[in-house]
Parts: sequence; structure tokens; C-alpha cells
Amino acid sequence: MFLPVTRTARIATLGDDIANPSEVWIACHGYGQLAARFIRHFEPLLDGTRRIYAPEALSRFYFDPPSKHRNPDSRIGATWMTREDREHEIADYVGYLDALVRAVAVPGARLVAFGFSQGVSTVMRWAALGSARVDRVIAWSGSFPPDLDLAQYRDRFGRVPLDYVSGDADEFFDEAAVQAQCDRLRDAGVAFTFTSFPGRHTIDRETLLRIAVRG
Repeated sequence: MFLPVTRTARIATLGDDIANPSEVWIACHGYGQLAARFIRHFEPLLDGTRRIYAPEALSRFYFDPPSKHRNPDSRIGATWMTREDREHEIADYVGYLDALVRAVAVPGARLVAFGFSQGVSTVMRWAALGSARVDRVIAWSGSFPPDLDLAQYRDRFGRVPLDYVSGDADEFFDEAAVQAQCDRLRDAGVAFTFTSFPGRHTIDRETLLRIAVRG
């Protein structure tokens, strides 16, 4: 038995006081992150032309094991999904992101979907399966969902080539793993631009600025 319920989602925001932005960004964090901290990476993009929204995944958890005493300083993270009941979790977050776009859409503004780490799979599924039509996808330090037919949905990944970004010392994605992701995009006929930066599994400020203005 399954029962749809209403959840209260937490959204971190930057630039929501900008009257007429030319871009609206939906930035999806990685596994174990929280939106309020994640959105700080995007502060350099506040030049008066963008509103940035970082939705927080609906499943939060403690990093500490259950046997450890928890206190107000215990670390908490959030995840977009697990393998358990995955079809419903995917449908739930796709609907969640669509609802966010309906709430914050600005007529005439470009919709940019940004995903970091686990957020890459999240935004790719959303771009493919959601009702919102994104204008640009930026996939940063993550992998594309193996169950998603990229060729089938290639026309939904934006009006400009998809940006795929990875650090050259990423501890989770070595050169072979990055190449495999590029090969998947190429084989599926998805137009993309690959950018490597000197760094690990993180969002590099200078690279982010360069890619933001490039699109």
C-alpha cells in the first residue's frame, strides 16, 4: 500500500530580491549536504541577473551511528533517494522540483538546472521526466542515471550544450569514470561541453564563474 502525503520542503535562496532576473537557477546538492550550506557556493554569481534556489532533499538523516549519543552538534545530511522504493522517490522529487519551478518561475527568464554529485542524477531525471522545460543543464562531479535513456530525452537537456564538469583529482571519479560519462553522452547524441578543473570533489569558484557566463 502506498499513500501520497504532503511534505514541507526547505529551499535556500539567493537573489530573490532581484526584480527582473534573466536566469533562474535550481541547484541540487549532493548526498549528505544541506541546502543552506550548499547555496553558499553560488554567492559569486550574484551580479543582479540571477535568482538561485537550492531545494533540500526530503530525506534527512544523522551521520552518527544509532549507538552514538546525539547532541545539538550532531551532523545532519539529506539525500534525494536510496534504492528502497526508488520509483516513488524519483517521482516524488521530480514532482517537487516541478512545483518549485511553478512557484518561482519568472516570465522570460532562462531556467538553469545545476546538479552536484548525487544532484547530477537528480537534475538529469528531472530534466527528462518533469513538466518543466529547462534551458540549460550543468552536471558537476556526478554520474548520469544508468537507467535513464539519454538518447530518448536528449532534446530535454536544454537549448545549449549540456555542461559536464569534474575536478582532475576528484576522489570519487577517476579519469576512466569521467571518460565513461562523456562516452555515454556522446553515444546518446547529447551535445555537451566538458570542463576539467584542478581540484577534488567540490565546486570550484573560478570554474563556476566561467561556466555561468559562458552559457
